[in-house]
Amino acid sequence: MQFSSCALILQRENRLHLCCVAALIALIILVATPRIPHSPNQHMFADMRNFLGVPNTLNVLTTYPYLLFGVPGLVFCLSGSCFGISLKGEIWGWVLFYSGIAAAAFGSAYYHLKPDDDRIIWDRLPMMISTVSLLSNLVIERLDERVGISCLISLLMLVFISATFERTFDDLRLCMIFHFIPCIAIPILVFLFPPKYTHSTYWFWATGFYLLSRFESLADMKVYSIDRYIISGHSLEHLCLAMLTFILTVMLWLRSIKISRDY
Repeated sequence: MQFSSCALILQRENRLHLCCVAALIALIILVATPRIPHSPNQHMFADMRNFLGVPNTLNVLTTYPYLLFGVPGLVFCLSGSCFGISLKGEIWGWVLFYSGIAAAAFGSAYYHLKPDDDRIIWDRLPMMISTVSLLSNLVIERLDERVGISCLISLLMLVFISATFERTFDDLRLCMIFHFIPCIAIPILVFLFPPKYTHSTYWFWATGFYLLSRFESLADMKVYSIDRYIISGHSLEHLCLAMLTFILTVMLWLRSIKISRDY
């Protein structure tokens, strides 16, 4: 009954209205929020230790698990026979997700070697692509393939618009919206809508690690002081996002179709 109601809402004639409402809400948030310029403080991380001549050593090294899990995931997606993927839209979404994760290993390491306003785009852009791809995959799986593909295309366009907006106007508001919306949308989709595949509990674990990574990023210094200055919250954020990728890879490997839906 719950799924039938959601499917009715997402009928073709209402999809444009929903997109317009979502865009309007984002626009209201953007206009109501004061301009957020770049600040030198955003490049000052809790742990900036230098080991063996590598600046910000742990923040750099903890990005490489992205490569460890991102590249195999991308290869398995492209092989077409290893993962439980039944729709073409899902393939594009997962390919973009793993491509973004693998690219983040290089982009984030490059940024953390010398954090500044010019390099931060190489840290943010791959992760933003991965996040919106993950969100779109959930929409495809839990709601509707065409809506999910439209979501993927629209969000990817907005990712590049937000990056351009940030660089042109020195304003982080659009980027902050991209960090905020998935924290709400992903848990809602995971908890409220029925899965198409088996092993859906892996989504709960992945969601938990995603939310934990956001918390650790915000509590960088606090985490660093609690664990007696062994590893910072920002480095743990990298490891949590890598763990999220690993969990989703295992899920894709094990799962099979649970509910057959007509799109």
